[in-house]
Amino acid sequence: MNRGIMFALASAMLFGISTPLAKALVATTSPLLLAGLLYAGSGFGLALVMAIRRVSTRGSSASVPGVEEWRSLAAAIFFGGLLGPAALMYGLVTSAASIASLLLNLEAVFTALLAWFLLRENFDRRIALGMAAIVAGGALLVWVPGQRAGASLGLLLIIAACFCWALDNNLTRKVSASDAVVVACAKGLVAGAVNIGLALLLGAKLPTLAALGDAMSVGFFGYGVSLVLFVLALRHLGAARTSAYFSVAPFFGAALSLLLVGDPITWQLAFAGLLMATGVWLHLTERHEHLHRHAPQEHTHPHVHDEHHQHSHHSWDGAEPHTHTHRHAPIVHAHPHYPDLHHRHPH
Repeated sequence: MNRGIMFALASAMLFGISTPLAKALVATTSPLLLAGLLYAGSGFGLALVMAIRRVSTRGSSASVPGVEEWRSLAAAIFFGGLLGPAALMYGLVTSAASIASLLLNLEAVFTALLAWFLLRENFDRRIALGMAAIVAGGALLVWVPGQRAGASLGLLLIIAACFCWALDNNLTRKVSASDAVVVACAKGLVAGAVNIGLALLLGAKLPTLAALGDAMSVGFFGYGVSLVLFVLALRHLGAARTSAYFSVAPFFGAALSLLLVGDPITWQLAFAGLLMATGVWLHLTERHEHLHRHAPQEHTHPHVHDEHHQHSHHSWDGAEPHTHTHRHAPIVHAHPHYPDLHHRHPH
């Protein structure tokens, strides 16, 4: 199995199981403040990971974003870490939770549409059907029979939040060659500080130390580690496919609720799981192969010396993977591939 697929599914699992855990904290913490604490737990936890890693590797440098990439990352943080959560929280005020949960599936749809038609990631009927099956499974999982949506500003805000996160996903793809921990840490620190600041200005009160610790712990794993894995998946799969795999996150959350709360196994859960499994299977069995050309490219990211990385070194201790700035010479060949870091060519 492609490493990117494993990264995406692991990211979905961590985020999915964080949802019922975070839901338990809403009773004692305002939603906007909780969002800030989750992001802060992500940022501070990953900052600690970076410090430990730097000491253990004797100060070896990470592949940080370049000037243009920092602009993309700043835009991703603005849309996904600031506008998105704010739109969602205010949208939830006047919207039914069940309808809001259904609408959140639009994030994957918007992400795929932007990736397919704006960034020109390749897709075919099989991939489109797989995306549709996964999104349908997520929608079925949270559907409440007899619940009517109706038009409201709250629902429009939730849709806007999904579009913000779709922009975030596609913008983050542009910096996925950089150190995933650095990218996720920056997102967590900025989004955490802004959301906590806004919540306190609006009158929210900090929770107890125990609740604070719980929220930041959930944030570290469910947002921080999950986001690191998501960025790695973007590097290997592109935005649309990563988003499709990540869309199975609600199933992991529902499964954890079965274990923790003892929720019954319903026909919705069973059928939703079947739809999601079908969508994942359609993606897993994809085979995209054709003659393609690699244009000259220079960038920095962790790599091994495979067929795409045949270059010389001034000095090298033989360790792999390793990180340094390297240049790709033009090459024309054919092999199965995904729209990863080295295969973002037109079709």
